[in-house]
Amino acid sequence: MDARAVWSRTRDELKRSLAALGYPAELGNIIAEHIGSPRGMERMISYLDYVKPDRVELIVDEMLAIKSDVDRWREKKECERANAVYNSVLNYGLDTDDEE
Repeated sequence: MDARAVWSRTRDELKRSLAALGYPAELGNIIAEHIGSPRGMERMISYLDYVKPDRVELIVDEMLAIKSDVDRWREKKECERANAVYNSVLNYGLDTDDEE
């Protein structure tokens, strides 16, 4: 299954969970857009299904917490990639073809 299909399927599941609690399904689109990852949306679905929040403020608070975690994870991965490139340059030097 491609990434778009996974994202779409997870967003639809999020909308169903919200609708089951009596919230507008369109709220799921907003939450999915802000969280930005299927794993984050799955975490939100688990929260909705387990906690069954009775106020939209609780949902938004959880959405912000999940988004913060997702953003932190992305930043960590980007730093790891940059560090790997830096270490490669330190260990092997730059790829230059000026050796004549």
